[in-house]
Amino acid sequence: MIQSMTGYGKATATVANKKITAEIRSVNSKQLDLSIKAAPQYREIEMELRAMVQQVAQRGKVDLVLSVEVLAGSTDAPHINQSLLSSYAQQLAEARTSLGLAELSADPTASAIILQTLVRMPEVVCVEAPVVNAEEHQTVKEVVAQALQQFVAFREQEGASLYRVFDAKLANIAAHLESVAPYEKDRTERIRQNLLDRLEKLPVEYDKNRLEQEMIYYIEKLDINEEKTRLTNHLSYFRETMDGELTAGGHGKKLGFIAQEMGREINTLGSKSNQAEMQRIVVMMKDELEQIKEQVLNVL
Repeated sequence: MIQSMTGYGKATATVANKKITAEIRSVNSKQLDLSIKAAPQYREIEMELRAMVQQVAQRGKVDLVLSVEVLAGSTDAPHINQSLLSSYAQQLAEARTSLGLAELSADPTASAIILQTLVRMPEVVCVEAPVVNAEEHQTVKEVVAQALQQFVAFREQEGASLYRVFDAKLANIAAHLESVAPYEKDRTERIRQNLLDRLEKLPVEYDKNRLEQEMIYYIEKLDINEEKTRLTNHLSYFRETMDGELTAGGHGKKLGFIAQEMGREINTLGSKSNQAEMQRIVVMMKDELEQIKEQVLNVL
């Protein structure tokens, strides 16, 4: 069955007072364009994560975002260096006194501004270097795997919608092709009669046997049975490809090639039709095919 290139998946897990979230999304692209945004402490396993995504995604512009939220009580949580903060406060108080600004300390607004300034001073807020062990790395990979499962399920769901669209469009083209049949016999006889009528009006003699041969040749060139047969085969091949197993490169490119071949046969039908009713049918088939081509771009 087919899958869509549009996909989304998200999963979370908690380990060592950390909440790890993996979020993966994709949109259309001719090739696989993979971008991974992960916290620095997970760079060590980034190649493994990339391989996991490549195995599943195959095509599309794919973004994997791996975020970490430090929970309350964690030793990795940011903390204030109290002794350094006190030192900065003392130096600021001395500077305030020397500048004659001591009276500002009683102002609540000024005190709040001073505190904000102190917190922004270098190294007042400390963040310890995160410690990542094998258990956390394994949890990260499991979270990514869970997100990828949801990602694939989303693609399959979207692919099922595309399948229904293609199924309807293929049925419409087949029905239009069947509707051509009643006009074929009339068309041949009409062409033959038009040629005879025009020749009768010409003040020249002509060899009726030679005319018959030329008319047979001319009418054979306008025969559309081969185009109808090939178009029918392409419709069947399109369905077979949709129903086939998902290959390494997906179905999208192959379906696109088949749609191109369908277009060639429909165009030839239009050039050979030589009749208004048949040309209208060809236009309707072209409209259905264009809608197929637009949606094929979304297929993995």
